[in-house]
Amino acid sequence: MNFGRGPSVVLNVGGTRYSFSREVLKDFPLRRVSRLHGCLSEQDVLEVCDDYDRERNEYFFDRHSEAFGFIMLYVRHGHLRFVPHMCELSFYNEMIYWGLEGSHLDYCCQRRLDDRMSETCTYYAAEEPNGGPEGKSRRPPGAEGRKWLERMRRTFEEPTSSVAAQVLATVSILFVIVSMVVLCASTLPEWRAPENRSVEEQSRYTAESVREPSGIIEAICIGWFTAECIVRFIVSKNKCEFVRRPLNIIDLLAITPYYISVLMTVFTGENSQLQRAGVTLRVLRMMRIFWVIKLARHFIGLQTLGLTLKRCYREMVMLLVFICVAMAIFSALSQLLENGLDLGTKNKDYASIPAACWWVIISMTTVGYGDMCPITVPGRILGGICVVSGIVLLALPITFIYHSFVQCYHELKFRSARYSRSLSAEFLN
Repeated sequence: MNFGRGPSVVLNVGGTRYSFSREVLKDFPLRRVSRLHGCLSEQDVLEVCDDYDRERNEYFFDRHSEAFGFIMLYVRHGHLRFVPHMCELSFYNEMIYWGLEGSHLDYCCQRRLDDRMSETCTYYAAEEPNGGPEGKSRRPPGAEGRKWLERMRRTFEEPTSSVAAQVLATVSILFVIVSMVVLCASTLPEWRAPENRSVEEQSRYTAESVREPSGIIEAICIGWFTAECIVRFIVSKNKCEFVRRPLNIIDLLAITPYYISVLMTVFTGENSQLQRAGVTLRVLRMMRIFWVIKLARHFIGLQTLGLTLKRCYREMVMLLVFICVAMAIFSALSQLLENGLDLGTKNKDYASIPAACWWVIISMTTVGYGDMCPITVPGRILGGICVVSGIVLLALPITFIYHSFVQCYHELKFRSARYSRSLSAEFLN
């Protein structure tokens, strides 16, 4: 049966009509609408929409018309937001019906949706647009390749998205642990004593050191991290955004020192003054400690900490300003009371305002090392005021940071649960 004889088609969504040309339907951003272009029979059409009028070439969808209007705004302008006075879950259900995902929402609406779904424990499964062997045959050219790249990206970026992703995350964690153990053990005196080598000699990458067990383990770990970073870069959607991500920058800082040290050994020689000094190489080698931050890819706790710091940078700046202002005031007053006035007793620990700043910061944070303390009565009174004011000033912005931390934790936990559901579906299939 021949559909769409006219130059245009009409979509009737809940009584609201939209007219499109037939060519527009082919690459329409909404998957359900674009499926109409490949329908070859009336039965195929009725699998996509609720009713079809041959005379007017009109496709009827019994869906929320106002929600579809906002979805059409996304098609035209690229911004998708919730319908005012409409339940977030209902709108999300409409999105799934038309072939959109939560990632298409603007960032503020994504947070609202995640909070609402975590509160109600409601989960939705996206509908497969092309199910069965017939659907697979109608997929556009290149869809299989894009799907494979998307699966590879999720495998490397989302540890709970599939069985392969979990295995890959476990192996990566093991390499991080092994690398950290070797790095810590290499600083022990017993590690260097049998070979009677100095710290400078330990930090060099010579031909002999590479053949040692620690050198072999380190080379294997570096090779794994390098291969992982290269593959993740290849399968990433946006290469510029990939380079700008903090975790990827940390990966680069952890991998690069090894290759820099090897190149310095090759080009400068093992007996050069630079190699004998060893300071630069020790600093570069110790930068491997950044590999610990790689664990943030696999643990929600570390991800929550990073996301909280990202969202609460204004509160963090406000906290820093509070501390700096208090340090300026209390350090000047303490220096004046303890050393500046001629009261018969001068406290040499408070000889300058910068020296007094150390006492202020450990007093405001209630650490109190006891390495310096006021000895005059006015200075002790000022110290008590400093401690109490520190508790108050630190508590004010920390309240906002705490609430943001809890919100970020629930958000990341919910996202992890969504990927775990896809993992369960993979086991069932």
